[in-house]
Amino acid sequence: MKTPNAQEAEGQQTRAAAGRATGSANMTKKKVSQKKQRGRPSSQPRRNIVGCRISHGWKEGDEPITQWKGTVLDQVDERVLSLKILSDRVASSHISDANLANTIIGKAVEHMFEGEHGSKDEWRGMVLAQAPIMKAWFYITYEKDPVLYMYQLLDDYKEGDLRIMPESSESPPTEREPGGVVDGLIGKHVEYTKEDGSKRIGMVIHQVEAKPSVYFIKFDDDFHIYVYDLVKKS
Repeated sequence: MKTPNAQEAEGQQTRAAAGRATGSANMTKKKVSQKKQRGRPSSQPRRNIVGCRISHGWKEGDEPITQWKGTVLDQVDERVLSLKILSDRVASSHISDANLANTIIGKAVEHMFEGEHGSKDEWRGMVLAQAPIMKAWFYITYEKDPVLYMYQLLDDYKEGDLRIMPESSESPPTEREPGGVVDGLIGKHVEYTKEDGSKRIGMVIHQVEAKPSVYFIKFDDDFHIYVYDLVKKS
């Protein structure tokens, strides 16, 4: 398996569609906003396309439209253009070891990727949750790059490319400060100050069930979903 950055360069990204739940179309890094309906109400029931393979155009600001193929996991981003259903609903993947899935969720892990010239590159991160519909896939974030990724982690675990770290060494996706869990943040707008002093405005869109102090944030100026550990300052 190649590093997340290498996969991004090859156009294998997965953009996550974010609403109040963790969304996405299955392409490798991710993020979202709910699509608004326009036009007159129709008496025809709207087809549920969750789980379907699709192709669509993607419009980001003033950049040219790019073409993508993927699988709908949740809501569809408003920047998706000319969406086409490619096939019938994708059958859910069956996990042979459900206990293993429960074991890795919420755990700090070391994930091995193939670097340049066959070298091994180890990324530390945290398994956040199991993806909807595609049960063999899991959401994960890394210390090196705290955005939302999606991988078939059970296969990697069985092949020895994913290792659960001892609990004594467990660390959250971002550096924590002493304090308690912050509740009631879903749907709240937040301001993030970067190292250079510039500010970003975003919205808290999801709380990780396995790690209640960890939240997903969608910033207005970026299509990725970021993962932060939010705690009250003591």
